[in-house]
Amino acid sequence: MTSPISEATIALKDVIEKLLGPDGCPWDKEQTPESLCDYLLEETFELVDAIRSGKNVDVREELGDVMFLVLFISRLYECKGFTLADSMQENAAKMIRRHPHVFSDSSVENIAEVWANWERIKRSEKKDGAEDKPKGTFDSLPKGLPPLLKAYRLNSKSARIGFTWPDDAAVEKQLESEWQEFNEACATDDKEAQEREFGDVLFTMVELGRRKGLKANAALNSTNIKFLARFERMEALARERGKVFADLSFSEMDALWNEVKQGA
Repeated sequence: MTSPISEATIALKDVIEKLLGPDGCPWDKEQTPESLCDYLLEETFELVDAIRSGKNVDVREELGDVMFLVLFISRLYECKGFTLADSMQENAAKMIRRHPHVFSDSSVENIAEVWANWERIKRSEKKDGAEDKPKGTFDSLPKGLPPLLKAYRLNSKSARIGFTWPDDAAVEKQLESEWQEFNEACATDDKEAQEREFGDVLFTMVELGRRKGLKANAALNSTNIKFLARFERMEALARERGKVFADLSFSEMDALWNEVKQGA
């Protein structure tokens, strides 16, 4: 008996076959895996936005858009010698291999042990190709990750193999040191030094947040949303009072900000 997911997957694959067929869409037939990368990124960000909005109807739509692109790209790769089924079977085997505490007789006491085992198993896996050498800790980290998210992943992966500060107090002390170095750089005209030290401050803050269970990317996204909502409310209040927001003085804008903030 065919499952609903299988039926839906077949239906979506049939749509793709039609789009790529002789009487299909000229635009779709010109696409390559490379040309679809930006669309995949865009749809993935839209899915993330939908998830964070808490609107299930939007999540349902965006999941479909992402799945369409995944199936589309996998269809194009069939001409290159492998199928989506091959990828899924390899992934299933990898997940089983990296979860011995679930699929074999090994055991773990906490999540930290889960991550430690995960990294150990990853390092033992071999690269494809002539080099045939163990993977490095960061080999699987995508080069195109947004910097804030990459900083979190760098700190997280380092911590899994024990390369991190011993406790939160040590990180806080390091943050104070980095802030002092940033201030010292700002006292000079060396913009490169200022940027370098500012980056060190951000990197250390990301690690401090990670240790407290906070993801910097998600936290900053929430603050961005909050700021945008308050700013839009400020502009609306200005319009309601017959004023052009951009023409207001800073003190007038600040008064509106405080008014909006108190009413939030």
